Amino acid sequence: MISVSHKAKQFLVLVVKLLIVGAAFYFIYNQLMQNDRLDWDKFINLIKSKQSFASFAFILLLTFLNRFLEILKWQNLVSVIRKITVGEASRQVLGALTAAIFTPNGIGEYAGKALFFEKPQTKKIVFLNLICNGIQMILTVIFGLFGLLYFNASFQVITPQSVLILFGILVVVILLLFLAKRLTIKGYSIEKLIHKINEIPKTVHQKNVLLAIARYLVFSHQYYILFLLFDVDLPYWLLMATITSVYFLASSLPTFQFLDFAVKGSVALYFFGLLGVNEWIVVFISTLMWFLNVVLPVVIGSYFVLNFKSPWKS
Repeated sequence: MISVSHKAKQFLVLVVKLLIVGAAFYFIYNQLMQNDRLDWDKFINLIKSKQSFASFAFILLLTFLNRFLEILKWQNLVSVIRKITVGEASRQVLGALTAAIFTPNGIGEYAGKALFFEKPQTKKIVFLNLICNGIQMILTVIFGLFGLLYFNASFQVITPQSVLILFGILVVVILLLFLAKRLTIKGYSIEKLIHKINEIPKTVHQKNVLLAIARYLVFSHQYYILFLLFDVDLPYWLLMATITSVYFLASSLPTFQFLDFAVKGSVALYFFGLLGVNEWIVVFISTLMWFLNVVLPVVIGSYFVLNFKSPWKS
């Protein structure tokens, strides 16, 4: 077996770090500069006309809260293994987000977070990250389904018969999962997964759910407030129903983090088009949401990637 010197390993790690950060910035720049739908002149004129520092400061505050609540969620879940500070949780969440920007549906985040812990703890960290993301997805589905029903009641996007069929399929899937909970595949089963979840203290689960709900409300209302700033005058419940529907449907599609705004933007164009909202406003708000909640954290996370030191021992 060919042994690699310590200096060579350090050099390879540095190259990987630079590639991750360099590629992240390239994709971000490319998506912002090469998108023909973005009319920067209109956006600049809008900013000049508003000149409301308080409004934009509040949007930035919501951006901070969105990611900070995710950091607190992770700190809370990791406490079942060991206590970590908010600073450590921030480094792990933002660093993993940067490393996962090129992977479908952010799946690289699982490996990214695991690298911050000892190798024997990898499976536990992956499982905890599944719990962390899982509760957020469940909330997205619940709010999204209610949003779709409310939206559909006004615009009849799908027929009542189709709604019943969809709910019937959902009930059948839940029943099948319940009946097959003891079915074992390569040593894994739904029953074992439930048992593992129940091993985590209830207080940790309760805090995780509360933080996830708070994060969902922050994210969705950031979307809502941006529409208000762009002078979109629609009833609160209709606008929120549309936002939750868009977020649910877009999150259901396989995509990459650096293409997230393009996917959400495409879904948003259809729904907000039915409401008569100008296309360029929808595209810009989708892009801004992506910039605020993905690009800015990735920029900060790049610092943690470049300064990353793995606890793994070869």
